[in-house]
Order: sequence, then C-alpha cells, then structure tokens
Amino acid sequence: MSLLHHDARSEALAQLSCFRGEFYSCLTARSDALFELADAVLCGDGPVRSLAELSLVGEHRRGHGGLYAALARGRIDAGRLRRALAEVPLPRAADGRLVLAIDITCWLRPDAHTSPQRILCHTYGRGKDQHIPVPGWPYSIVCALEPGRSSWTAPLDALRLTPGDDTATVTARQLRDLLQRLITTGQWQTGDPDILIVADAGYDAPRLGFLLKDLPVQVLARMRSDRVLRRAVPPRLPHTQGRPPRHGGEFVFGQPDTWATPDTETVTDTRLYGQATARSWNRLHPKLTHRSSWAAADGTLPIVEGTVIRLDIAHLPSGATPKPVWLWWSGTDATPADADRLWQAYLRRFDIEHTFRLFKQTLGWTSPKIRTPEAADRWTWLVLAAYAQLRLAHPLAADLRRPWERPTSPDRLTPARVRRAFRHIRPQAACPAQAPKHSRPGPGRPPGRKNTRPTPRHDVHTPRKTPSTNQRTKKSTTPRPRRTG
Repeated sequence: MSLLHHDARSEALAQLSCFRGEFYSCLTARSDALFELADAVLCGDGPVRSLAELSLVGEHRRGHGGLYAALARGRIDAGRLRRALAEVPLPRAADGRLVLAIDITCWLRPDAHTSPQRILCHTYGRGKDQHIPVPGWPYSIVCALEPGRSSWTAPLDALRLTPGDDTATVTARQLRDLLQRLITTGQWQTGDPDILIVADAGYDAPRLGFLLKDLPVQVLARMRSDRVLRRAVPPRLPHTQGRPPRHGGEFVFGQPDTWATPDTETVTDTRLYGQATARSWNRLHPKLTHRSSWAAADGTLPIVEGTVIRLDIAHLPSGATPKPVWLWWSGTDATPADADRLWQAYLRRFDIEHTFRLFKQTLGWTSPKIRTPEAADRWTWLVLAAYAQLRLAHPLAADLRRPWERPTSPDRLTPARVRRAFRHIRPQAACPAQAPKHSRPGPGRPPGRKNTRPTPRHDVHTPRKTPSTNQRTKKSTTPRPRRTG
C-alpha cells in the first residue's frame, strides 16, 4: 500500500468517525438504541424487511422491544443532524458549483387507519396510464448530485409534508434553510458559482425562482409540453396612446409558428440518446393570475423572466419514441455553453431516483409499520444518517462481490456493495454506543385485565371543496297541489 493511499484511507476513516460521533450527539433520548439501530441497517446481510429482524443483527445488542420503544419515545435533534449532513464533503460539478436536486417521495400507508396526518399521494407505474391516489406520508428530500455517471447522491435534508401545505411555499422555505446552512458551513463562499437547483415538472419553477431570488441560486425545472409563456414587451413607439402592455406575444410550446428564431442552438453527440439538439429562447415569463400559489398575493403580480430550453434527442435506449423536453431556467442571456450545461445537469437529476430506490428496497425506509408520523420522522433521519455513512465509507470499502457478479473497481462501487462491506469497516470507526444493562422483565398486565381504551381512527386528509352556486341554492319545500278530476 502506497503512502498516499494510506493517507487517503486515514482521512476517510477520520471523517467517518467524526460523523458517527456527531450523529450520536444528535440522539438526545434513547441514543444507544437508536445508534445501534442505524448500525443494524448498515450491517444487515440483505434488504431490510422488518424492524423486528433488525434486532437479530449482531451489531444491535438489544431486544426488539427496546427497538420499537426507541422509535416511539426516542428523540433526535434534527437541526443538529441537518448541520452535520451539510458539513460532510459534497460533490460538485465540473465548474465547481453545487447542484441540488429536490423531489417528493411517498411513504404509502393505505391500511394505517389509526395513523394521523396522511395525505393522498399520487402514485405512478401501478398500471398502464393509471395514476391512483394512495394515502401516505409524502417527504420532500434534497440531495446534492454527482457530476458524472453514478448512482450516488448526497442527501442533505428531508421534510414531511403535512395536510394543507402548499408545495411551492414549503419547498422554498426548506431550500432557504438549507442554503443558509451551506453558507454557514463554508460549502458556498462569496465568489463561487451560484448553486443550481434542479426539479421536475411537479414544481412551479417561476415561483421557486421568485421566492429564492435574494439568494445565490439558479432554478432549473422541467415544464409540461402544453404550457404557454409570454415574451418581453417590445419597445414602445413614440406617440403611442393607451396603457402600455405588461406582456408581449405568446410562446406556445405546442405551436412551432410562435417560437421564432431561437437565441442559441447546439448539437451534441451522446452515447445513449444519439444526437441531442438544444435550442433556447431568452426572457420568457408566465402570465400570472391570482390563483393557486399566487392567490394570496396582493397588488400587481410580478413578471418572472427566464430562459426556455427545448431538448430533442434522436432515440431512447428502450426503443420508445422520444418526446421533447422543455426546461425553464431562472437565469437570462444564456450562452450555448450554458444551454448544454443545463440540460446535462437536468439529466443528472434522475440519480435521485436511485437513492429513493435504495432507501425503500435495501435500507427498508418504508418497510416498518409505524403508527405515528413523529416515529416515521425519526426512522427517516436514521436512514439518511445511514446513507451518509455509506458515502463516507466508500473509499474504505472492498469489493465483496457474489460469485455471479462482475468485478468492479473500488471507485465504481454502488451503495449496495459498500453496505455489504460496512460490517468490516465498522470496527475501525468510532462506536460511542454503550452496551445494554441487564434488567429483569416487568410484571406485565395483571391477569383478567384488558385494554378498554378505544383506538383512534384518523381519516385521510382531502382538500375541502367549496360548494357551487347551484348547491348553495335551497330548493323550495312547498308541496305541489295534487291534480283532481
């Protein structure tokens, strides 16, 4: 082993030990049980299927009763854990900027009638062209993206949406708090490139850009292909009478005759999609109205200008017919290099789907049948802390492959393979959790006594509908006279 490689391993081990110590300090109640529960998630032989089976892992030295009690009555300092996640080394793009992806993933609980604060979550892929709402707990998760082809991300924050929350407002507040932590911890300094936030079509990109305009960020999001934007107002001619217009001509995504000549156009050869053509139009904005997220705004609504990018590719790896991708960027005056950088950054956004799949299928994020949303939040933070330890242990992991798997270089190991080797790395890192104390079992419930407390039932939150005018009009209750003769 070379001296340089030894120094790199020592530095990675020191970072892992430091984070584990800080993570233990964030556990303010039942800290030993919660810490060993996170180690059991990391050191299990296969995917996590239930919480009770985690008590059989050797790294968890307590029984299944203490495991459930830790999730039900433990406490985690979420603010301190958020700062700890923001202090770890984060991946950066080729130009040195941070690229953050935000998305909402749902913990579906359709049969948990006793669990409060459930919301109808839209699910995709459960049938051909079927989008079925299923009750559950939606979580908004922010991750830092890797620059190249990778299944790794760096989760930085998780926030559960409660009934009645406006997605754009809650997301803007979550991003604002995260950006303040990144600035405080030195991840962004004056003179660095603006942080790029990438989102999918479910977010209102102009509103996010408007709410975060005082911060060093840029918003890039996909738009639906049926949107209609407006151009900037042309210069006003002399001696023109009447009120000056606020919006220019229409830019209809589905009507090419309204596009005019693009400001930039680039052609790039890609490995998976063939020839990729990107065209951009500068200074386009939506015509806002006092509805939806802007219903509570007073006075004249703002004009949020940005750049629209249309991406066309030659083919898809699956053989399906490719559709154009429309992107909206909160910046203006984009150059051809900016257009290429932006659509490539958007394609990296899909790496967050690999993280969600690992959370649910390997780390067992949605496997426990937890009743209260507070316990669900504790379990979510344990999963995020476990994934952060996998990232820090990546330089220390060896390729413990199965006989039917192909060999992989250490720098190309996936999170699942690093988890396979974490049991051998754990003895080298700090483990502040203490062994459990021996105690006698309690007396239990007296014979002949039963629990007579009624179990509360919580219905799924659905938006309240305003009755229409016809429904508010009462029908006449005067009986009609009967016909005679």
